[in-house]
Amino acid sequence: MENDVKKIKIAINGGIGFGAKLNSKQLLMISKYMNEDEELELTTFQQLYIEIPEDKKEEIIEEFQRVGLVCYSVGNFVKSLRTCNFCKGEEEEGMPVAKELNRSIAGKAVPFTLKVAYTGCPIGCGEPMLSDIGIMKIKDHYNVYVGGKAKGKDAEVGSLLLEDLTPEELYDTVDKIIDVYSQMGKKREPFYKFLKRIGRDQLIC
Repeated sequence: MENDVKKIKIAINGGIGFGAKLNSKQLLMISKYMNEDEELELTTFQQLYIEIPEDKKEEIIEEFQRVGLVCYSVGNFVKSLRTCNFCKGEEEEGMPVAKELNRSIAGKAVPFTLKVAYTGCPIGCGEPMLSDIGIMKIKDHYNVYVGGKAKGKDAEVGSLLLEDLTPEELYDTVDKIIDVYSQMGKKREPFYKFLKRIGRDQLIC
């Protein structure tokens, strides 16, 4: 019976582009694997959570990918990059860099869910200052902020860690921060608590 089918939850979105958007083919593909009474959960990470049969996971993911959907694991992983809407064009707002950064970090296992945000200009629509790791493009270079916390009575903005980075320096820096967190973080320790425990200097030593 259908009710006996074991299901798993995965996260999906339309990838990194001009805003968080889905086209009609993608919507139809998603609805193919939903019952009429089921709902989609939209997360703050610009992802949709959907439950699919575990025994057909690979087959369904391949179907999703054929229509341009990107699939991610749910749980204690680096989430897909939260981005701004790239309002002034692909090259000027650094979309190729955002795509490459997302490709290299999304889905990495970490002690606790890690949110990384990117914005293509100082206006900061991608909310990098409120994320665990935030990247802001300033002219032709990139600033990295760490330790932002968007929720709770102790909410705070992130602080500047490094500035004026090239794209390659940015990739290396973010990879290193995630590696340090993966190796030194306690199980289910949020990044902002981890940062307060070890200190910022440990991230770049």
